[in-house]
Amino acid sequence: MTRQPMMKTRIGMLVLLLTASVSLFAQNNMALTKKQQALAAIAANEAKGNIDGLKEALNEGLELGLTVSEAKEALSHLYAYTGFPRSLNALGALQQVIKERTEAGLRVEEGREADPLPKDYDALKQGTEVQTKLVGGQPFTYAFAPQTDFYLKAHLFGDIFARNNLTFAEREIVTVSAISALPGCEPQLVAHVSGARNMGVSDVELRALPAFLEEKVGFAEAERLRGALASVLGGAHTPVQTVDFSVWPQGEPNSAYAQYFTGNSYLAPMEGGIANVTFEPRCRNNWHIHHKQVQVLICVAGRGWYQEWGKPAVPMTPGTIIAIPAEVKHWHGAAKDSWFQHLTYHKDVQEGASNEWLEPVTDGQYDAL
Repeated sequence: MTRQPMMKTRIGMLVLLLTASVSLFAQNNMALTKKQQALAAIAANEAKGNIDGLKEALNEGLELGLTVSEAKEALSHLYAYTGFPRSLNALGALQQVIKERTEAGLRVEEGREADPLPKDYDALKQGTEVQTKLVGGQPFTYAFAPQTDFYLKAHLFGDIFARNNLTFAEREIVTVSAISALPGCEPQLVAHVSGARNMGVSDVELRALPAFLEEKVGFAEAERLRGALASVLGGAHTPVQTVDFSVWPQGEPNSAYAQYFTGNSYLAPMEGGIANVTFEPRCRNNWHIHHKQVQVLICVAGRGWYQEWGKPAVPMTPGTIIAIPAEVKHWHGAAKDSWFQHLTYHKDVQEGASNEWLEPVTDGQYDAL
């Protein structure tokens, strides 16, 4: 078989999977148009530096009808928010995706380019007007750094926003999604949530973004945006501590032991018989006993609990190590407002060692912590 048919077969299979995935996401995100979903996933993966995730998002977007012009514009727009290195890497990924899809005969629509600007176009004047609209109608001047103020007005809001192959609202969907993937930029995220509303993004659309980002990009990105939305739109929000899965991998759903857990857990086997277990907030395992073996827990991320029967619960934070004696009834799991990861292994294992799974930790027991 030649290389081109093999490539076409692989990408064709990918598109079938992506099409099924896209159909499900469309049902769950009716408030967002297909283009908005594509732009959000592309922007967040670009900002995160996740090239594999970006390529998947680009393939999904192009399959949904996003044009090459729109994808290029979104990635070029983002250099002002995520920097040239991220933007250029992402444009390179787009080039590769276009090449592969073209070779495979898959959908690639070039789309229209932005209209040329008039010869007498005044970028500073127009950019000042656009920025004023974005911030809510009051002129803004960054007097502390006049040159930065000029760049913002004349270049970002004047030159870039003037390109009409993306609307102002679409640019803010891109910007909000990207900043959601940037740790430590929460003040800018809050500002752009407000700016998105001023540029025509509805509250319904904004409220739909976190769930979409959680499924397509990650929990941490969605959580940052939920916090920003609560600041701008109001409503209750309990911050949840996230963990960095690039340090300790999340692993795969712990389906083999799901019946012994309340909530979702994930398992990432490691070398030497060690496993990394990830718990979502409120997730915990049932009461259980390790017979004829000692279990060791090492917390590596987030916050959680360990409790022996008849004793107070012990908080677990990174660096906490607990050796659980054999024959002791106990449970462990995440805090209400935090993801939790621990390494685990067994030692002093005797012949006939086993695990005995018992009753769940009730909500009453857990909520009393």
